[in-house]
Formats: sequence, C-alpha cells, structure tokens
Amino acid sequence: MADQDEPTALDRIDGAIARIEAAVAARTRAANALARRHAALKSRMAEAVAALDDVIARGSVG
Repeated sequence: MADQDEPTALDRIDGAIARIEAAVAARTRAANALARRHAALKSRMAEAVAALDDVIARGSVG
C-alpha cells in the first residue's frame, strides 16, 4: 500500500515539466517587463536629447 503513495517516475517527470514550464513563463514575463522598461527609457532619452538640441540651437542663434 505504501508504494501507491510514492510518486512514480512518470509523476516525477510530469512535475519536472510543470516546473520547467513555470520557470519559462516567469522568465518570459521578466523579459517582457524589461523590454517595456527599456522602451520607456529609450523614449525618455530621445526626448531629453531633443530638448538639449533645442537649447543648443537657441544658444547658437542668439
């Protein structure tokens, strides 16, 4: 009867696959979050550079 309570090799494989799938999903979510943060930072940097360009252009004209 005790043998029925122990996980079989198939049960252990299924568990391992589930853990791997969960890890892949977590990594994908983290990568997507990083990509969104990178895009936001890139946009803000472009705005800052454009603002600096305007300041420099006004200084050169005056």
